[in-house]
Amino acid sequence: MTLTAHEAWSRLLDRARHELPEQTFKTWLEPTEALSLNDGTIYVGAPDQFAADWNESKHADLLAGLAPVALGHPINVVFKVTEERRTRQQMDFFVVEPTTAKPKQVPQNGATMSPPLSDRYTFDYFVIGKSNELAAAAAHAAAQAPGKVYNPLFIYGDTGLGKTHLMQAIAHEIVERKPDTRITFIGTEQFTNEFVSAIQNRTMPDFRRRYRETDLLLVDDVHFLKGKEGFQEEFFHTFNALYEGGRQIVLTSDRPPSEIAGLEARLVSRFQWGMVADVELPDLEHRIAILRQKAHVDHLELTIPEDVVRFIAENVRSSVRELEGSIIKLLAYASLKHREITVDVARDALRDKLKPADGSPSGAPALNTFVIQQTVAKEWGVTTDGLRSKTRTKNLTVPRQVAMFMMRELLGMQLVEIGSAFGGRDHSTVIHSLERVAAMIKEEPSFAQRIGKIQAALESLRN
Repeated sequence: MTLTAHEAWSRLLDRARHELPEQTFKTWLEPTEALSLNDGTIYVGAPDQFAADWNESKHADLLAGLAPVALGHPINVVFKVTEERRTRQQMDFFVVEPTTAKPKQVPQNGATMSPPLSDRYTFDYFVIGKSNELAAAAAHAAAQAPGKVYNPLFIYGDTGLGKTHLMQAIAHEIVERKPDTRITFIGTEQFTNEFVSAIQNRTMPDFRRRYRETDLLLVDDVHFLKGKEGFQEEFFHTFNALYEGGRQIVLTSDRPPSEIAGLEARLVSRFQWGMVADVELPDLEHRIAILRQKAHVDHLELTIPEDVVRFIAENVRSSVRELEGSIIKLLAYASLKHREITVDVARDALRDKLKPADGSPSGAPALNTFVIQQTVAKEWGVTTDGLRSKTRTKNLTVPRQVAMFMMRELLGMQLVEIGSAFGGRDHSTVIHSLERVAAMIKEEPSFAQRIGKIQAALESLRN
């Protein structure tokens, strides 16, 4: 039976729903619609160009990889803007022109920036992954149409995950297109200190003018407003003045508005008027991308081998800031000791950062993709490099499939993450491997016993 475009797309979405985080699926794939199915290619409509480009780069390969199982045959997936949506003016808010990575200069136009904007805190240098894609998309949209969409933009998450980076990237993007934009970038603590000083010096009119006549207000760490009634009152009126004037407001916090204890209900309500987006800890694939970006920006690609990048990504998980700090510490250690950068040197240099959360000795192994590959490779008498290579000989194929199976079973990794851990294999290969191992476990008792032994050994390494 020949499927219609709508039926084929529904089947692919049903499969994708189990492979992607719920928020990612609802944000990017749920708003799409099948347009046509021709010559082995399904064309899918997205609400705007940004969504089309994003889905094309992030989800097209995943969906194509799911096709053999979902549809019974391979298929290409192409995203494009739904034609009738092209005439809607608001959709232009999401169109992002191609850019090349380059520092952007912020003009000296009377804008208030303390501290000043960082040249590296631009969209070009921001590495997008599953943990921050919603916040990044919202930031792009706010930068394209300040004061008109996602106002205010409230970004929350733990320290060191990129909230301030996104906030400043919005400012860079806006002033590049409109250099005379008046910017106020400030931390909540500085705002409260200046408020107290204005009261003491009887300069409240100047204080209010400074904040209420800006075009773009960026406020870091608004959770520090909690319990400060006088400051909240002033901030409330400042917020209202800017919002009613169509000025863009961007706020960051370590928690969502509703969870900031001691924050007045009227402020909580206003902070939720626009978009509330979170940034979370990056997953393995995202951490590797962040480290590669850091190495590229600092021209370290030839200095830090790929296996060292993966080792750091698998063991340093606390924040983006900690990841980048690990690169700096490793380089300093290797230089001081006059040693080439290897996994063993990285283990020595980052000993304090590799300590497991349960307080066990830093030398104790933790369960991660590297350990799984190492354990399986040892059991089959092959190398971990062989498992990650493109070689398809039988002596490597079976242990490679077993390692993929263990990552899925023990770490709950998604297909894209597993494929990335084995040299960037596509999703259909991973699906086949998982199904093959599951079948061999049922068909061969000795193989099932061997898998059980490996699984028990790996589970004992859990933190």
